[in-house]
Amino acid sequence: MNQVVFLEPALAIQLALAIPALGTVLIALTGRWPNLRDTLMVATAVAMFTMVLQVLPEVLAGGRPGVTLFELFPGLRIAFEVEPLGMLFGLIASGLWIITSLYAIGYMRGAGEANHTRFHACFAVALFAAVGIAFAQNMFTLFIFYEILTISTYPLVAHKQNVAAKMGARTYIGLLLGTSIGFQLVAIIATWWMTGSLDFTDGGIMEGHVGYGMGALLLVLYMYGIGKAALMPFHRWLPSAMVAPTPVSALLHAVAVVKAGVFTVLKVATYLFGLDYLSNLWTTEVIMYIAAFSLLAASTVALQKDNLKARLAYSTVSQLSYITLGAMLVSQLATIGGGMHIAMHAFGKITLFFCAGAIYVASKKTNISEMDGIGRRMPFTMGAFLLGALCVIGAPPMGGLWSKWHLVVGAADAGQVLMIFVFMISTLLNIAYLLTPVVRAFMLPPTDGYKGGIKEAPLLCVVPLSITALGCVALFFIADPLRNMLAGIFAG
Repeated sequence: MNQVVFLEPALAIQLALAIPALGTVLIALTGRWPNLRDTLMVATAVAMFTMVLQVLPEVLAGGRPGVTLFELFPGLRIAFEVEPLGMLFGLIASGLWIITSLYAIGYMRGAGEANHTRFHACFAVALFAAVGIAFAQNMFTLFIFYEILTISTYPLVAHKQNVAAKMGARTYIGLLLGTSIGFQLVAIIATWWMTGSLDFTDGGIMEGHVGYGMGALLLVLYMYGIGKAALMPFHRWLPSAMVAPTPVSALLHAVAVVKAGVFTVLKVATYLFGLDYLSNLWTTEVIMYIAAFSLLAASTVALQKDNLKARLAYSTVSQLSYITLGAMLVSQLATIGGGMHIAMHAFGKITLFFCAGAIYVASKKTNISEMDGIGRRMPFTMGAFLLGALCVIGAPPMGGLWSKWHLVVGAADAGQVLMIFVFMISTLLNIAYLLTPVVRAFMLPPTDGYKGGIKEAPLLCVVPLSITALGCVALFFIADPLRNMLAGIFAG
């Protein structure tokens, strides 16, 4: 029998970073040959995912493979180490990039978008940054790749180059750079100054080095400095970015950007502060209540939006707050639930955005009020939308059930009964704003008098959204291995 050969994990980590960097150059150089360029983009995505998979066996076995590239100053290194949470984010970002690449080809061509080469090259840089964030061994390394991700996605948000796109992109870059430099960088410098380290360490690095009063302040700086987590009131960049093409929305909401934000929240809470230290900070509960408010307020706003992408954007603000709230519950179960929700929300939300894009390509409709009866001409798209919606809602048999279950049980474990009710109310709001488009699409007659047959978007749009919709179902059945891997966060 043939035996599977795995690369050394340290080499695989370096190749996982080198491949998208090289892919960016090749994509840029082959812009004159669209078919070759698009093939290279997909090949780059597949190759990067393959390298990430090479690291998985050692992480599942309890190892934490890593590599140090170089040291700038004592305690400041560009270094990588893969622990369970980073493994999860790396798999999601690299795996969904393959599907998003296929979708982007179909969407960009079907919608008649311009500047494909620049679009795909920036996309590759963003995924390079996402994997750097996932595998970062310390906060210094993570911050560098965090900023690369922000800068590389700015041209994607401004892609259409009209007035709305430029205004949305300015809000996007202004809020993300403003929070990361004004708050997060200050917190990072203070942490290094007081502890002498920025390494992600089991149990945290604050205890014994940083007093609880200063720790309370640092927590606020970190949570608001991680602007990609979209905690209110620094959330406006997310709906502002919806002027971008739909593949960019998928990148922002599911593949990389917001997931990088809540991933960083969990890393900071678990490996810089530590749950025991967090439990002694008075601002931990303050951030928890702010996250609960963001969760409910964003859901309420989503319910009022007629534009489908705007509704989904505010839905994302709400769902990100699930994860931030989970981190602030200082419960191992809630932290694991937050990690699981990164995966569950990624598959559910990318499906919903893929569907929104497919609807636009096939019918040029963007408002929910215009989509009455559209399920009759786009049954595959709206069927996938239903599955994605159920995953985000947390209904069986969808993966979202398990992440929300762990968050609720984690809230009970932490004695936060009010947060249980917050999760329950939010789920009811999820049902209201996500199932309404489905009901209108299948139950109401077409508003435009359309009498023709099925008219789906191009195949390269419909196939990816069908795959991610099935992924929402698959996650229901593989949630236990995912949970077991994330339990390794606390094995040290």
